[in-house]
Amino acid sequence: MILRPTPVAGAWELTIEPHHDERGFFARTWCAREFEAKGLNPSLAQCSVSFNAKAGTLRGLHFQRSPWRETKLVRCTAGAVFDAIVDLRPESSTYLKTHTAILSAANRVMLYVPEGCAHGFQTETDDAEVFYQISEFHHPEAGDGVRWDDPAFGIRWPDRRRIIADRDRGYPDYARVAR
Repeated sequence: MILRPTPVAGAWELTIEPHHDERGFFARTWCAREFEAKGLNPSLAQCSVSFNAKAGTLRGLHFQRSPWRETKLVRCTAGAVFDAIVDLRPESSTYLKTHTAILSAANRVMLYVPEGCAHGFQTETDDAEVFYQISEFHHPEAGDGVRWDDPAFGIRWPDRRRIIADRDRGYPDYARVAR
């Protein structure tokens, strides 16, 4: 794996290093030793998948509150998504900074989202699927979010008609959540 730091402290973009032969290729997508060597959380409590039938589906920006904050490794396994991370850690040197990337089945880029960061995506294609490796078990009572288009973040989402669940549409601006 090739790990590249992003502008958000502790967040990384990962790409595979395929080993090709006449059959195709084989590549590692996760390694506890490599994560530990970079100071990343190698814990894995559960994996989840998000299937999205229509382009323009927006999910986020989500996070889990303490004491169940979670690290995520996110990969698009079908189609393509515009992915976004927001640093919500007041103690971080990159507090309120964002990082966005296109994740797709074709480019095989993954994002490592550290604890304390919000995460969301908007599908670029129909039938987009996102696979999550998550360090903490899901605790519904700790699940929270902030408004996807909060001007405090300045995320430039792709222009298109969006499909957004009422829950995600109803999240407040971060200024209200941070109090």
